[in-house]
Amino acid sequence: MRKIFLLGFVVTGLILVTEAIGYLEFNVTELDHIEELEYGVSKSISSFNPLMVGLTLITGAGAKGAVCLDGTLPGYHLHRGHGSGANSWLIQLEGGGWCDNVRNCVYRKKSRRGSSNYMEKQIQFTGILSDKAQANPDFFNWNRVKLRYCDGGSFSGDSQDKAAGLQFRGERIWRAAMDDLKAKGMQNAKQALLSGCSAGGLAVILRCDEFGNFFSRTTKVKCLSDAGLFLDTPDVSGGHTIRNLYNGVVQLQGVRNNLPHMCTDHLNPTSCFFPQNLISEMKTPLFIVNAAYDIWQVQSSLAPPSADPSGYWHECRLNHGRCTPAQILFLQGFRDHMLRAVSGFLNARKNGLFINSCFAHCQTERQDTWFADNSPVINKKAVATAVGDWYFDRAEVKLIDCPYPCDSSCHNLVFR
Repeated sequence: MRKIFLLGFVVTGLILVTEAIGYLEFNVTELDHIEELEYGVSKSISSFNPLMVGLTLITGAGAKGAVCLDGTLPGYHLHRGHGSGANSWLIQLEGGGWCDNVRNCVYRKKSRRGSSNYMEKQIQFTGILSDKAQANPDFFNWNRVKLRYCDGGSFSGDSQDKAAGLQFRGERIWRAAMDDLKAKGMQNAKQALLSGCSAGGLAVILRCDEFGNFFSRTTKVKCLSDAGLFLDTPDVSGGHTIRNLYNGVVQLQGVRNNLPHMCTDHLNPTSCFFPQNLISEMKTPLFIVNAAYDIWQVQSSLAPPSADPSGYWHECRLNHGRCTPAQILFLQGFRDHMLRAVSGFLNARKNGLFINSCFAHCQTERQDTWFADNSPVINKKAVATAVGDWYFDRAEVKLIDCPYPCDSSCHNLVFR
């Protein structure tokens, strides 16, 4: 195992408590905030101060009904490109779970996940958003945008609940943001990459072909989904935790009409919210980065407390090192399901893949997992190198790690 050094930081519900050997250890009170672990800085580049980028509210969004859950304006963070990257654009869609019922959405609108009133005025740009060539060799000088997530429906809903004071306008936010950015120069992009993490990674898959249609045929357009391959798979009790969650989101937020028609023509709307039913039919080139033992899915989809009333999975879901052989076998079955889900997707030469056998979630925005001296690798290739090779057609990249526990380069997340 290699030692991982991170600068200390605190995020909602998660507190970094120790330097660890081969894993990151956290105190956890709310597992839906795993996406927020995006500001890790490895020792090898910790001498560089991360770029802080201010929040821009989309002033014209209100007139289009493109508002957050509480009716406030949506926003993004933009850092302008320069030099060879001046006409290239990278759009990063923020993640942060979903809300699938009125109660959850009312709670959410009192946070930055549902209101721009609570959003940070500045955020760090690290990993794929970094402005430093040493930390982000292929995209450091592009126009880089982080679109904030305040709708709770992966930028796909279009509905409202007047009685609860809720606006489900994710799809309108998406369009308003794209219109605003096109007016700021994105319309003339020579190269474009739509990326996103977790719920934002799912949104990438849902919106990718639409994104491709924004540009002329001469523009190089591709998409990158990080930790967005959420699987329609039974939980440890045989129930359908994540399908029930997605069904709630789709029904509550009026998502149906904003799903890809190539899917809804033959499957129900909830099935079309799952990437496994979309990725093989997409026209725009897509790269998938995912941990084979995605820690959010382990904790919130496969083995949530609701599916484990006896607590048999409690220790395993927080620390893979405490899993029994039978539990590891179950998790290997989840990995097998993931590999089957991407089998057809891999047949297309235009697509790319990086599935490492780690207990992780979101590896493109965190510097230590994107590009650092001790970053996770498959066949000696880090995530940043794999994505760059694929985007710029330097190599065909379809990397699948050997099963756990063979990979000693992982930056596994462990909670207590």
